[in-house]
Amino acid sequence: MQNDVVGTTKAHLFGTWRKQKGWTPPHIQRGEGCYVLDASGRSVLDFSSMLVCVNLGYSNKAIVEAVTAQINSLPYVIPSMTTDIKAEVAKLVKEVLPAELEKFFFATSGTDAIEAAIKIARLKTGKPKILSRYFSYHGSTMGSIAASGEVRRWFVEHFGKAGDVVFAPPPYCYRCPLKLKYPDCGIACVEVIDHIIKNEFGIAGIIFEPVVGTNGVIVPPKGYMERLQEIARENGVLLLDDEVMTGWFRTGKWFAVEHWGVKPDILITAKGLTSSYMPLAMTAVNKEIAEHFEDNFFAHGHTYEAHPVALAAAKAAIQEYRRLRIWENVERVGKHLERRLRELEERHRSIGEVRGIGMFWAIDLTKDRRTGEPFNVYADKYAGNQIMAERLAAEALKRGVYLLGYINNLVVAPPLIATESDVDKGVEVLDEVLKISDEEAKA
Repeated sequence: MQNDVVGTTKAHLFGTWRKQKGWTPPHIQRGEGCYVLDASGRSVLDFSSMLVCVNLGYSNKAIVEAVTAQINSLPYVIPSMTTDIKAEVAKLVKEVLPAELEKFFFATSGTDAIEAAIKIARLKTGKPKILSRYFSYHGSTMGSIAASGEVRRWFVEHFGKAGDVVFAPPPYCYRCPLKLKYPDCGIACVEVIDHIIKNEFGIAGIIFEPVVGTNGVIVPPKGYMERLQEIARENGVLLLDDEVMTGWFRTGKWFAVEHWGVKPDILITAKGLTSSYMPLAMTAVNKEIAEHFEDNFFAHGHTYEAHPVALAAAKAAIQEYRRLRIWENVERVGKHLERRLRELEERHRSIGEVRGIGMFWAIDLTKDRRTGEPFNVYADKYAGNQIMAERLAAEALKRGVYLLGYINNLVVAPPLIATESDVDKGVEVLDEVLKISDEEAKA
């Protein structure tokens, strides 16, 4: 049965973001807590919440029951109609979002919600350009991939972009693109954004991940986010906050911008909104933007917008975050996770830097600590070269731990219900697989 499932999958389904040759997907049958079971019955610790999305772990009874009940009562209505669950979730998200955000569009994925945000920003301002940053990922559709400052854009951008995007350097202090050192740099990477806006015609908004996601879990230095908000306000451009990964307590707050007191004009979230039990995303806007569309056409929509079954999962997930007081676990276990990862940083010469916040961390692989030379860069992925992070993730999976490895980073982001014991198990396996990269790192 296992071979038939894998064989059928390979024959008829695309493996995403890869060449199809050589793809052998693991066959997973069920999940419980922080673990999934493969077809052989082996238990695998999910140490990255799959795509940093299964925040509440697997088989959460409340979410499962809510989805089942909604399917039985009302599985679908056209978006122009309303339902009890639509109003209930609107009230719930209003309670937990930054206070200035008051009108919402519910889509099916983070990519869809980013598309909505970009379109809304352009419609509201009448300006065509979006300012993004390198080392960012905002989605796979033509508008969202155009705003993504990394290699996945390279494969498709020669077909043409969905509108104009300009890029600024990321706040990547470990390998500063401007060759400066914090704090003596004066946070030059954010001042570049001010320069770009003043010298580019027609910038509608700045799209940003408050903590960069798969491209390295880059936490901005002190003062960066506050200055970014000042620049946006001084120049009259909108702030588009991409919280697809960082929302729903991944960093210890409902939303990551709360760490810096930033008030976005548009906030985009997905993943943890339902703990990924159902596909759902949200684009939230402030009062000024909402009022603009009272007399102007809102040129957006989806067949599955505000899908009632997905909304039922969201309602249950939000209630579970509260019931479990998940922020307390993130604070406690997050500190333990940081401590254990710092121990690895001291032991392994192939770790250039460990960085993160809450239960969202990355191990930055480094071939030479003296120079900061990485094992891999975007050009390696584009050329199809072997990627050390992927190699280490594959070895970890053999040892019963799933890790997300991308370009030059291992993303460590267990479900927010994880215990210190779960962390210890994951770190034990990391300790073993990092010996592989140590062998190829310079002493």
